[in-house]
Amino acid sequence: MSAESVTTAILFTLTPEAARVVGCLIEKEITLPDYYPMTLNALVTACNQTTNRDPIVRYDERTVLRALESMKSHGYVFEVNIVGGRTLKYRHNLKGKLPGLDRSHMALLCMLLLRGSQTAGELRQRTERLFEFPDMPSVENTLAELIGYNEGPLVQCIPAGPGQRVAQFMHLLCGEVAGAAAATLSAHAPAPPVADDSSDADWRAKMEAEISLLKAQVSRLQTLIGAVK
Repeated sequence: MSAESVTTAILFTLTPEAARVVGCLIEKEITLPDYYPMTLNALVTACNQTTNRDPIVRYDERTVLRALESMKSHGYVFEVNIVGGRTLKYRHNLKGKLPGLDRSHMALLCMLLLRGSQTAGELRQRTERLFEFPDMPSVENTLAELIGYNEGPLVQCIPAGPGQRVAQFMHLLCGEVAGAAAATLSAHAPAPPVADDSSDADWRAKMEAEISLLKAQVSRLQTLIGAVK
């Protein structure tokens, strides 16, 4: 399956603004449940915060509201009227749209929505407040499940290559990753000459993690093929 042939589970493609908004809703649902669902003002603040965001943005209320209205019309976001409250609040419906996702899946998707492409190691570190992965294989297996999601891939693996020594991962909720080759059954971890320096052990560990992830993807796809038969 090449990048051009990837068919995602998302029938409604999110804009970058909508991706940031829904990422913030997922994040605050987990980390600040007392303040969830969120008001428009709180969402603007969350979108524009300078920590745990890439890129850093400066959305105004109109931009965030436009993203909310777009997602609301497709059932990805709901308005919530709190009894006794005068301000509208919003919550996401990603689990309703993408059934079968648990907290580990949501944590990875959330971080990819908020920070863009990342390595498996970066994702494990940055999702600590959302979900505690016990080890790297658990991260890799969860990523493989998102790649092999029944209704179509939610995440894409961008293999290591020139200028990028380690595989990275991107969500597909905004559509296909332009110009990036998806990891497939025939994909393999590249093996450039290993420099004899202090980073050798770290590079080898990362390559082993990448190979482990590809094996998990193959196993997941074999399971899906067996189920179809």
